[in-house]
Amino acid sequence: MNNSFSKKLVAVLAVCSASHVSVLAQNDSVATLDDQTLKEVQVVKRRSSTIKLRNVDNATLITSNELLKAACCNLGESFTTNPSVDVNYSDAATGAKQIKLLGLSGTYVQMLTENLPNFRGASAPYSLGYTPGPWMKSIMVSKGASSVRNGYESITGQINVEYLKPEDDEGVTVNLYGNTKSKLEANADGNIHLGQVNTEILGHYENDWGHHDDNDDGFLDQPNVRQIHLQNRWDYLGPVYVFHGGIGVLDEQRDGGQNHHTAPNVHNPFKIGIETRRYEAYMKHAFILDADHGTNIALMASGSLHDLDAEYGLKAYNVDEKNGYLQLMYETNLTKLHNLSAGLSLNHDYLSEKIKVKSEEQAKWRETTPGAYLQYTLNIEDKLVAMAGLRADHSSHYGTFVTPRLHVKYAPSNYFTVRISAGKGYRTPFALAENNFLLASGRQLVVDDLEQERAWNYGVSTSVSIPIADKLLKINGEYYYTHFSRQMVIDYDSNPQMIRLTNLDGRSYSHTFQIDASYPIVNGLELTAAYRLNDVRTTYGGELREKPLQSKYKGLLTASYKTPLGLWQFDATFQLNGGGRMPDPYTKADGTLSWDKRFPAYGQLNAQVTRWFRHFSVYVGGENLTGYRQDNPIINASDPWSSEFDPTMVWGPVHGRMFYAGIRLNFGKRL
Repeated sequence: MNNSFSKKLVAVLAVCSASHVSVLAQNDSVATLDDQTLKEVQVVKRRSSTIKLRNVDNATLITSNELLKAACCNLGESFTTNPSVDVNYSDAATGAKQIKLLGLSGTYVQMLTENLPNFRGASAPYSLGYTPGPWMKSIMVSKGASSVRNGYESITGQINVEYLKPEDDEGVTVNLYGNTKSKLEANADGNIHLGQVNTEILGHYENDWGHHDDNDDGFLDQPNVRQIHLQNRWDYLGPVYVFHGGIGVLDEQRDGGQNHHTAPNVHNPFKIGIETRRYEAYMKHAFILDADHGTNIALMASGSLHDLDAEYGLKAYNVDEKNGYLQLMYETNLTKLHNLSAGLSLNHDYLSEKIKVKSEEQAKWRETTPGAYLQYTLNIEDKLVAMAGLRADHSSHYGTFVTPRLHVKYAPSNYFTVRISAGKGYRTPFALAENNFLLASGRQLVVDDLEQERAWNYGVSTSVSIPIADKLLKINGEYYYTHFSRQMVIDYDSNPQMIRLTNLDGRSYSHTFQIDASYPIVNGLELTAAYRLNDVRTTYGGELREKPLQSKYKGLLTASYKTPLGLWQFDATFQLNGGGRMPDPYTKADGTLSWDKRFPAYGQLNAQVTRWFRHFSVYVGGENLTGYRQDNPIINASDPWSSEFDPTMVWGPVHGRMFYAGIRLNFGKRL
């Protein structure tokens, strides 16, 4: 939880009202009633849709208004306008995507849904498509070592997704979407209030049936995806007891590779099929013991069943994953200056895996990890805030380990804030479950006996607001350093015929520097510019080298304009992604290299126009309008059954321009 859970509950129950100011004009002359009645006047000021929070940690809140700047069909497409988070394809065949934060893979980012850990292990490769954009109320991105309350797994940060709430306005909203890549999508949500009990139903359907092959390599640029996702959520809001709970079910089918549409002359096509069934349930109980001192107890629990059956040509991978999580929390304000939080947690993971390459192999993994934490916060009038946390956990597989974390914020005025942080993080690597898309490669896949990953993260950030022409120029700067003492390394370099998942033997670190600025040029128009520099290095075969397939830098420029009456909105985002190192190429029979040693920088432009009406809005837009795409994202696509076939050498867009249109309908709810 971000702050005191009781504060969050009070915020949920708060009632906001708008006030009108009446002005009476005195006049000695005779006036009609119409002359004496003033028409209602609305003064509108556009608030920033991305908010730098005043928390002790370096956190940014992406609001629903920010998500509306693009189609945002799912979580993976929600970071288009964010300078900190990158989302890239993991390969050019399965459609798997991964987040990168602070220059490192998304596996080092702890994913949360409403402050409960989620999307771990087998769900990780495709999880960015499991959260529909219209379901999301906000996304909070926290960088660096986070609070110990949510566990020990956060190394580079946390991403917490807040869904629409059962207690939100009654009514129904519908979002219909379609694009030129043959994708159709429908989303709907509805709320019913039954006194102190509220319920909500969320529905999602998508179907991508196209057979697009823009680069004529015989492979689909993106797989055909058919997904159905349903959730039912409930809450009870009492004076001293609050309950939230819900269940969800997801069914998805992915089909990719070669087929008769893209490769009509191929008699034995290389096909990819991935079938996923996922079931989730969660509940939260909160008891307010002393509202004046913010004293409360909360019990939270979640569980998931994830079943994945995948085929990559002649290879097969099946995994049955079960996860259970339980947390008991206690929090109180000892005085106005001192806050104490303590808790117990229990996490259980079970994976049953079957892999068939030349012969079938089976493996099972069970890990139970109980833990306890204590966190103390000193808050001196929000000018100086220090938060120190310590947790101890015992893994049934790795033994006992301790996680210390520290955050300090100093804000002498509303115009200047500086933060420092330091903390340790641990992670259990689920090698095949998290990277099963690597099986699409013709290379031999080798997985060593892996150790628990362990890393330290240090960060410093500053925020400055400069008044210019009655407006604020907001500038943020930050630097983060992450270094691993234990790490699972994906080694593409040591052997061109092999991909090896092995333990780090040497050094591995990431330096990340970022600066961004935003300024409202005129009323309704806001510009944001950002630049980030990454220096990510890992030891491969005894040599410390740049991490492959990682852009060296990123530049971002966004512009958003909403007309004074709020009827039209125009949004545009330009990204410049820097070049980087490719895995070591091999020499072919004709003496040429299999691929270039480095990849170039490239730019991408996205734009959207929205027209707002009273009960609906219509939007049209385009992605990758520059049309840039990687020429050969699949190595040796003409011979997919050879050991040289490899669709994992992806560093840029795999498809060209895409245009889309959609409509958001509102029945009873406020837009």
